[in-house]
Amino acid sequence: MSASTLERTARPRRSRTRSRTVNSRPALALSTLKPHQYDLRPACTSLVCPDCETWVPITGLGTRTPKVVPHDTGRAFQAPAVRCRLGSNRLVTVDVTVKKWQERLEDGHAATGHRRKTTVRRKPKVAPALAVSQIAARVPASEDGGRLPGLVRKEQWAATEKRVRDADTRRAQLPDGDAPLGAPPVPLKTLHPQHRTR
Repeated sequence: MSASTLERTARPRRSRTRSRTVNSRPALALSTLKPHQYDLRPACTSLVCPDCETWVPITGLGTRTPKVVPHDTGRAFQAPAVRCRLGSNRLVTVDVTVKKWQERLEDGHAATGHRRKTTVRRKPKVAPALAVSQIAARVPASEDGGRLPGLVRKEQWAATEKRVRDADTRRAQLPDGDAPLGAPPVPLKTLHPQHRTR
């Protein structure tokens, strides 16, 4: 078998960034992101682009210049290809170890794993209380003949005033012979005690 009939295979080579283009913005530090916004596992090293909120791979992680790959802002095979110009080719500062990232991720999961969604219960809307002038305006004319509520109240009091006064007078009078049992009688005149002189 001659050498010309063999298929050529790619030789293994060191991973490096695909493009030499570098974004002019300052490097994105992983410590500024939340633990669930980046992934440091070797199989899928990636992060959420802060500009377009898309998960993007990080290339060149083993080199001195890891950076975010050029990417589109939309969903793959669904949205039109619109390049994220602010986040593409941006340098990444890996200032978090894999162990520290896993600890932060597990701590956050333990703190929020027991939470449940709460049902929001809306309070019923209550109509505001009416002002006195609005209540007076609502009184039908057939009840008071179109007169003011204060005038109607004075007339009602004038009609019942004599009976109320009579009841108060009878209530103030004490019946004859009634006194508390086992107690001295109640004096009917005002007592003025005299102080002894020394």
